Amino acid sequence: MTTPRPETLAKLTPVLTKRWLSPDAWRIGTYEQLDGYAALRKALKAHPDDLIQLIKDSGLRGRGGAGFPTGLKWGFIPQGDGKPHYLVVNADEGEPGTCKDLPLMTHDPHALVEGVIIASYAIRAARAYIYIRGEAVHAARRLRNAVQEAYDKGYLGRNILRSGYDLELVVHSGAGAYICGEETALLDSLEGFRGQPRLRPPFPATHGLYASPTVVNNVGTIASVPPIVLGGADWWKTMGTEKSSGPMIYSLSGRINNPGQYECSMGVTLRDLLELAGGMQPGHNLKFWTPGGSSTPLLAAEHLDVPLDFEGVAAAGSILGTTATQIFSDQDCPVYATYRWLEFYHHESCGKCTPCREGNYWMVRVYRRILAGQGTHEDLDTLLDTCDNILGRSFCGLGDGATSSVTSSLKYFKQDYLDYIEGRTAPKLSDKQLVGAH
Repeated sequence: MTTPRPETLAKLTPVLTKRWLSPDAWRIGTYEQLDGYAALRKALKAHPDDLIQLIKDSGLRGRGGAGFPTGLKWGFIPQGDGKPHYLVVNADEGEPGTCKDLPLMTHDPHALVEGVIIASYAIRAARAYIYIRGEAVHAARRLRNAVQEAYDKGYLGRNILRSGYDLELVVHSGAGAYICGEETALLDSLEGFRGQPRLRPPFPATHGLYASPTVVNNVGTIASVPPIVLGGADWWKTMGTEKSSGPMIYSLSGRINNPGQYECSMGVTLRDLLELAGGMQPGHNLKFWTPGGSSTPLLAAEHLDVPLDFEGVAAAGSILGTTATQIFSDQDCPVYATYRWLEFYHHESCGKCTPCREGNYWMVRVYRRILAGQGTHEDLDTLLDTCDNILGRSFCGLGDGATSSVTSSLKYFKQDYLDYIEGRTAPKLSDKQLVGAH
């Protein structure tokens, strides 16, 4: 196991993670001792429009995958329209390999609660919701406890800190559907309907929850708001890159010695992250990896020095996504990994649109055939053709994400597919697992 060099250790920038190791970090007493709710007191003395401008000036971009400018999204909310405004936090973290929001809510839930209050004040929302994944029982308990503590201390409810501002915050547990991570499907689920994506336009900014103006932001995005209010936009921009400012929590898993969350300035490279994580496990060499979860195109060992910010990863042909960095070695099979991800997307497709519902169903069966040693060269063309008919044609991003690992693995590791088809690699699936693949 390698020991990180001092210059590499210096790349760690704990902002959202700075309280995680404090005793009882999830309790309000600890949080208040470590700058907790100081940003709220400062924010309530400012005009809401000034807070929106501050977030714009900071360059904060969404931490949920798309990287949309947060201040710009807040500014889309029409003011003086006579309608109720809502803030909805997307805490439905469920993509394979993604694990940054759940530890944040478990270890430091008040960071999210304070961010919700400030963001709601900025967009003039009197009601906010945190939609958390149903399986995240422990994180939901911590979060609900934090919300109650905030109510008891006067940070939530009526006339918050005697400012005249009122806010009600509800923590809502979903039923465990990955599709509800898509913002409009989340809104439908929150309203009590089946979680399926809506047709856009209209957009949530004008017709969101209960057909009213709504901002939907990720957990990491909202938790970044209090540090920006306290430290200022210029301080925030000292971290990261020109177009991707601030730190990011990179979730490392796979064939490494020390998997976990590493908060670094955006623009850090995988080479740096691997060093921080103690290097690859003994006997393993890097073969492929995901920069942002299973819905982002795979990258290979040649991309070790790609800057992990929105622009750098895009230039390399992938997406930064949720910074779920899954590390695979030369002892792992990209064909089998892609098959397992596809099984997930096939299972989690809501079925609303034909390309995603049918395309993923048939691609899973093609993969089973290949992995059982019964694939043909034509199967590779079929996979690419199917991806072409899903990408950009499905109702939401779930279908697009499902194609990412297929096309990228064929781009970088076509030989691995040919080894199964031409008999050089032993089948990984049995005939019993092949049932229904023809």
